[in-house]
Amino acid sequence: LHLYLQKHDGHFTVIQLVGMLRGIASGMKYLSDMGYVHRDLAARNILVNSNLMCKVSDFGLSRVLEDDPEAAYTTSGGKIPIRWTAPEAIAYRKFSSASDAWSYGIVMWEVMSYGERPYWEMSNQDVILSIEEGYRLPAPMGCPASLHQLMLHCWQKERNHRPKFSDIVSFLDKLIRNPSTLHTLVE
Repeated sequence: LHLYLQKHDGHFTVIQLVGMLRGIASGMKYLSDMGYVHRDLAARNILVNSNLMCKVSDFGLSRVLEDDPEAAYTTSGGKIPIRWTAPEAIAYRKFSSASDAWSYGIVMWEVMSYGERPYWEMSNQDVILSIEEGYRLPAPMGCPASLHQLMLHCWQKERNHRPKFSDIVSFLDKLIRNPSTLHTLVE
């Protein structure tokens, strides 16, 4: 998806971009409902067709969680995609649907910025330190305030404060049904 967005920079309406985000959120809701954590959600792992339908792919890092809504998958070793990964997953290698929600916020940012690299040229270490200090990515140019607010909600430090994928899908459905709410841009 990120290469597709870069190639078509500025060619889509906000509502088309929201439709893409909705498809991704719907796929993640399904995974979450089935008890899976993806662990590598990023625009590079989203497939998009000519109708702008987006599908979550690359399940190489996905794992099953126990039947506990607070379940987390803990791993040792292996590389972590720092720019897309929640702080607790980086620090303690604890992955959950809430850490996938953090990653989804980064994917939202990638979509709304037409495939820009999250945190630009910052080193991974600088990304980690900046997030610990409370830094969050600013709204991409032309991004409606409501979408940036959802990103910020996904990037809550406390994982229990992040939205569930069912909430994200409902929110995006409301925006699609009432596009006039998208007109307020971030100042």
